[in-house]
Amino acid sequence: MKKKQIVIFTDLDGTLLDKNTFKFDKIEKYFKELISKDIIIIPNSSKTEAELSDFNKQYNLNLSFIAENGSSIHGLNLIHKNLPEKMLLSKTTDEIYKIYKQNITPYLKEKITFILNLKSKEQEEIFSLPLDKMTLAIKRNHSIPIIFNGTESEKNELIKIMNDSGLTIQTGGRIMNICGNVNKSKAISRTVELINTKINDEIITIGVGDNQNDIEMLRHTDYACLVKNDNFDSSLINIENLIKSSEPSPEGWADVIKTAIQKIET
Repeated sequence: MKKKQIVIFTDLDGTLLDKNTFKFDKIEKYFKELISKDIIIIPNSSKTEAELSDFNKQYNLNLSFIAENGSSIHGLNLIHKNLPEKMLLSKTTDEIYKIYKQNITPYLKEKITFILNLKSKEQEEIFSLPLDKMTLAIKRNHSIPIIFNGTESEKNELIKIMNDSGLTIQTGGRIMNICGNVNKSKAISRTVELINTKINDEIITIGVGDNQNDIEMLRHTDYACLVKNDNFDSSLINIENLIKSSEPSPEGWADVIKTAIQKIET
């Protein structure tokens, strides 16, 4: 019988990290205990490569991670030496902007604010981050963060135009990101495929999220976990055996992971 290898794919902000402090100190000990038990934890976030590298550094971690909503995979060589250190799944920001510019209608263009064009103070308020962290957040290689100031029907029109152009709109709270034809679930599939080429264990995946742009990620893992988010209607997720927390992050993260692992081990 094959040994079970648990791989946790987790969103960060509002899922693992407290939505106000952006820390997970309350469960850090438990988090590191999981790693010590050879459970693989892979942050799968809208955050940039710079932000995720900083996350590793801040908590003295050495985790593989997926950046910018599935745009790039980093550090799989940490799981197995013959896996790639970096893999790109998306177009560059310049290529994405060129496609956007060619296809967007003038009417919708007026509804869009490019966050990177705003003053630093405005960016800090939007990202709710201090200046040093905000600087890392705008170092985007494969996505363009925007605020859309239109109606719901206009937003759907924007999404359709971008999809027809080979791009996607990833939504997470107030900020939307124009990305290549990528998402968190596609990056998970590619990551698991690569790990399977080098590890002969039975890969069991746990997905953890808290928001709209995590739904597809949760659908593509063996155990889907949702951390409580008062700003997100969990009834929108129709996933069988969805594990939900009664507490927000970070405690909610630990609660759903404990439940998922218990189910795997029984």
